[in-house]
Amino acid sequence: MTLLDQIAEPPGAPRPRRRGGLPALAALVALTVLLVAGAVFVAHRLTGSSADYAGPGSGKVTVHIEQGDTAADIGARLVAAGVVKSVGAFREAAKAEPRSTSVQPGYYELKRGMKASDALALLLDPASRLRGRVTIPEGMSLSAILERVARDTEVKLTELKAAAADPAALGLPEYAAGHLEGYLFPATYDVEPGTTAVQVLTTMVTRFLRAADDVGLEEGARALGRTPEQVVAVASLLEKEAKLRDDFPKVARVIYNRLAKGMPLQLDSTVNYVLKQRSGHLTTAQTRIESPYNTYRHTGLPPTPIDSPGQIALEAALAPAAGDWVYFITVDKSGKAAFTSSYQEFLQLKQQAQLNGVY
Repeated sequence: MTLLDQIAEPPGAPRPRRRGGLPALAALVALTVLLVAGAVFVAHRLTGSSADYAGPGSGKVTVHIEQGDTAADIGARLVAAGVVKSVGAFREAAKAEPRSTSVQPGYYELKRGMKASDALALLLDPASRLRGRVTIPEGMSLSAILERVARDTEVKLTELKAAAADPAALGLPEYAAGHLEGYLFPATYDVEPGTTAVQVLTTMVTRFLRAADDVGLEEGARALGRTPEQVVAVASLLEKEAKLRDDFPKVARVIYNRLAKGMPLQLDSTVNYVLKQRSGHLTTAQTRIESPYNTYRHTGLPPTPIDSPGQIALEAALAPAAGDWVYFITVDKSGKAAFTSSYQEFLQLKQQAQLNGVY
């Protein structure tokens, strides 16, 4: 009783009876017991119980297994997705299957209401793993690569274009000077659901860097008196100009010889790049279009690579064949090229190519 209570109550007055003491406490205890019991029941269902579904399941559900997930982690993900009935059932299935530790991270298509052992079998089946597989061939331009990735994976073209517009976020080497063209390495990539456009393009750049290390790009460029970017540009030209891989080093030599002499490269591939066409002989008017990529009008290499070169082209650009050639032309339908340092001989080779129906 407070001092105020003592002043307000007359001496000897009966005190009012306080309510809510033991009954309220008893109610609180009862509620706590119920909550704890419920939590124990849920925990037992998820971790301790071995309750299992009997059927093969139905419908489709996608489950994401992350790197480092244990059997209990995987079981919990499957329970949350409605695939298996309890974590305990999945853990028992995992103990009975020696291969259970080899479940790979990724996205899997499973069914709801599956027997735990059946769910584990699907997780161990590569066919259940969802992924988009995209193959980028050598010599494909940046715009074509983005379209191919969008076609073969779940990544949207708009997202890929937005990512490509911010090349600084993709891990490009400094010598690329912020240009993405030429640095998305041609290879086959598995793109799982949920992968972002930035992640896809970064993976391709990283793969280029690995190839660059394999061929010794920076050291080899220095030995040639060129920058790595110039070597990548030459390699990109080889992908378009040489039909046979054996001719790559010879075409590289022609390009370097022309550069050394200050001659325009006069390569159709650079103008086709501007025209956004894969190949084809140019008209006289087309050779006159104004563009820094038009090697008929401007000497030197184009401002950037014109496509993504593969490792063979990079190696050829770093190790050009020995020769004094400044002209080359495809002379038959097999793709064979002839090389010469004489303009008159080049004209004769051109006539031969025309007779063979390749020019």
